[in-house]
Amino acid sequence: MNLKKLAGYEAAELVKDGQVVGLGTGSTTHYFIQRLAEKIKEEEMEILGIPTSYQSQFLARKLGITMTTLDEHNVELAVDGADEVDPQLNLIKGGGAAHTMEKIVDSSAEKFIVIVDDSKLVDELGTFPVPVEVIPQAFRVVAERLEAMDGKPELRIAERKDGPVITDNGNFVLDIQFQKISDPAALENELNTIPGVVENGLFTGIVHEVIVGTQQGLEILKL
Repeated sequence: MNLKKLAGYEAAELVKDGQVVGLGTGSTTHYFIQRLAEKIKEEEMEILGIPTSYQSQFLARKLGITMTTLDEHNVELAVDGADEVDPQLNLIKGGGAAHTMEKIVDSSAEKFIVIVDDSKLVDELGTFPVPVEVIPQAFRVVAERLEAMDGKPELRIAERKDGPVITDNGNFVLDIQFQKISDPAALENELNTIPGVVENGLFTGIVHEVIVGTQQGLEILKL
């Protein structure tokens, strides 16, 4: 059973005709976008998508989903994946280095739904490192500040390309391993006060619902 596909397809069934939908990024969201495109054709729906990355933009365009921007429309429903989900529905996101636009779109939505398989559920955030998008010129000084916060920053290096990962916004990504994240909301705010940090991958207090694919079927998490 493909648990990511199970969660992604379920989320697509929640989309209603006429909605503006935030299109997340990643392997689970890929299934959501695929099923959404099928549903639009099957039910002759009119949907506008707002992509959170070039990846989701290219996929949506290929599948015939009409796209728009935040300048033109507000997001009614955003659907996105996560790298970790804790019991309070706080997230770590950014494994695909798209967390800045993801947070902008997801936090602006009237309803934000997360889709994951059950391997992403954790008792406490922090096994997965916290991605931090950094302006390149600030890389060294930001890394020093993060070390002073007892974090272990590591510059994300690209695969099949020499040098660091470059985000859609033209920046670097530092992956930060913390010994313990006891207060995700406080850490999220603290990281974003560091000059040179664009955005970090902690998403706190914005999730309305998590759809989890498990071997036993779907599980819906709400606060």
